[in-house]
Amino acid sequence: MDVSFGSVWEAVARRLPDAVAVSEPGRELTYAQFEDRSARLAAALAAAGVGPGDNVACYLYNGAAYLETVFAAFKLGAVPVNANYRYTRDELSSLLRDADAAALVFSGELAGNVSDAARHVPTLRLLVRVGPASAGPAAAELEEVLRSVAPRPARPRPGSDQLFMYTGGTTGRPKGVIWRHADLLHSLLVPIFRPLGAEALPGTLDEAVEIAVSAHNTGLAPVTMPVVPLMHGTGLFNSMGALLTGGQVVTTRRGALDPRHVWETVAERRVGTMIVAGNAVCRPLVDELVAAEQAGRPHGLGSLRSVISSGTALSDDLKRALHERAAVTVVDAIASTEGGPFAFAVTSSAGDLPARFFPVPVTKVLTDEGEEVVPGSGRTGVLAYAGPMPLGYYKDAARTSTTFRVLDGVRYTVPGDLAQVAPDGALRFLGRGSGAINTGGEKVHPQEVEDVLLAHPDVTDCVVLGMRDEIWGERVAAVVATAGTLTEREIQDWARRDLAGYKVPRRVAFLPQLRRTPTGKLELAWAREVLEALPRD
Repeated sequence: MDVSFGSVWEAVARRLPDAVAVSEPGRELTYAQFEDRSARLAAALAAAGVGPGDNVACYLYNGAAYLETVFAAFKLGAVPVNANYRYTRDELSSLLRDADAAALVFSGELAGNVSDAARHVPTLRLLVRVGPASAGPAAAELEEVLRSVAPRPARPRPGSDQLFMYTGGTTGRPKGVIWRHADLLHSLLVPIFRPLGAEALPGTLDEAVEIAVSAHNTGLAPVTMPVVPLMHGTGLFNSMGALLTGGQVVTTRRGALDPRHVWETVAERRVGTMIVAGNAVCRPLVDELVAAEQAGRPHGLGSLRSVISSGTALSDDLKRALHERAAVTVVDAIASTEGGPFAFAVTSSAGDLPARFFPVPVTKVLTDEGEEVVPGSGRTGVLAYAGPMPLGYYKDAARTSTTFRVLDGVRYTVPGDLAQVAPDGALRFLGRGSGAINTGGEKVHPQEVEDVLLAHPDVTDCVVLGMRDEIWGERVAAVVATAGTLTEREIQDWARRDLAGYKVPRRVAFLPQLRRTPTGKLELAWAREVLEALPRD
C-alpha cells in the first residue's frame, strides 16, 4: 500500500467523521474536526513556504496539537520532527539547526526556550505557539492561525514520504532517524492490525479504510493512551496506529505525571491500551492503584486490555500488580528508534511470571565476527534486526553505515544493544554497549555531561556513569575532582543551566583527583566502586 499515513487518516475521516479521534482533558475532537484543523494548519505552513521534504519541528507536550501538527506536515509531504520538550534553549537550537527546521510548533509554556532558536536558526520560516505565553519570540497563536486560513484540500501522498525521530542515541549529538511511511506501516502489522484479525497489511487504501470502519462499528477500534511523551517513538507510533484503524488517542493533563488523573481518565475514556516506559512510568501508576485500594476508592480498570512498555524493561513485581487487578496483557518490548522490536516478553496473567524476552523471527544476536550466537553458549553479542527499518540517519552517512549493515545480502539494524541467548532461545538483555546511559527511556551520553561539568571553574576532572536504579533503569552519576568545597546541589544547579533535567547527575562523589592509569585512561571500575559506596538516598 503505497500511501502516507496522512492519506489514510484523511480517508478514515471521510468515512467516520463523527467518531472521536483525539481526546484531551476538557475536549474531544472528532475525525472531521481533526481533519479540518490539520488541513488549516497545513494551509498556514504552505503559505509560509513549507512544502514536500521540509522539516516541521514539534516542541510540544502531549495533546491534540501534537497530532494535528504531525497530520498537517503529512498533508504537505513535509517531515514531522520531534523536539524533546525537556530540552533547554541551547539544546533546542542545536537540534533545530541540525534538522534544518523550516517551521516550529511549540507549547506556550516552552516559549522562553524558543527565543534563541528564533534568532539563530536561519531555516525557520514560521513559528506557531500553542496556548498563551508570558515571554518568548513573536509567534502566531495556533487558534488564530486556524481561524485565518481555509483548510487545504486533501491530496494523496505516497508511502515514500518521511518522518524523523530524533534519538539521543550513543553520541552527545541527537541523530535524526529517517523513517519512510511505508516502512513504518509494515512495522505496525503485529501491534495494530493483527488484533483486528488482519493477517496481512491492507493492500490498498480502500482496504485500510474498510478495516477502520469495521473496527469502529464492532467496537474493536483501539482506545490508546500514551502515558509516555508523543515525542518518543513508542508513544507516537502506537498513537498513529490507533488513528489508522478508526481508534481514539487519549491524552492526559500536561506537566508532571499525575497517576490518579491517569487512572481516572482510563475509567472515564474507557481506555483499552496504555503505553508506558518501564518502571519510571509504571511504578507511580501501580503505587496509586495500591493507595486507592487502601483508601477505599479503587480505580475502575474494566476497560483496560493491554499495557505496552518499551524503552527500559518493566519489572515482574509491577507486572504482577497489574495482572492481579485487571484482565490485562502486558507487552514488554526491546526496541529502539532505529528499528525493531527485537524481542517481546508477553504475560497475560501472574502465572506467566517471571517474564522472559524471546526474539522475533527476524532478530539475531551476532558476535563481533558476524556469527550468530549459539543459545546457551554464554557468549555476548549485539542485537540485529532485519524487519522494517529506517533509511538511516539524517546527514550522517558514516553512522548510517555503522548502524545499518548488510550481512550476507540482508540489511540489519544494529544499534549496539548487547544480549546473551539462553538454551531455550530467551534473551538476556545487557544494555547498550556504547556506554550510553538509559534513564527512564531517555538516552544520555556521558561525554556531553562531562563537558558541562568540566566547564565549572572548580572542577579539575570528572567522569559520568550510569548507575542501576530500580525505578529509572539507570540514573546519571558523577565522580568529580575538585580542590574546592563544591556540593552536590551546586554541581546539579551548574549542570541544569545547560542540560535537560534527566541529564543532570542524581548522585555526585567528590575527591581531590580521579584514579587514572599511567597512559591517562580512567579506571572506570574504581569510579563505579566510589559511587556505589555513597550513602543510600
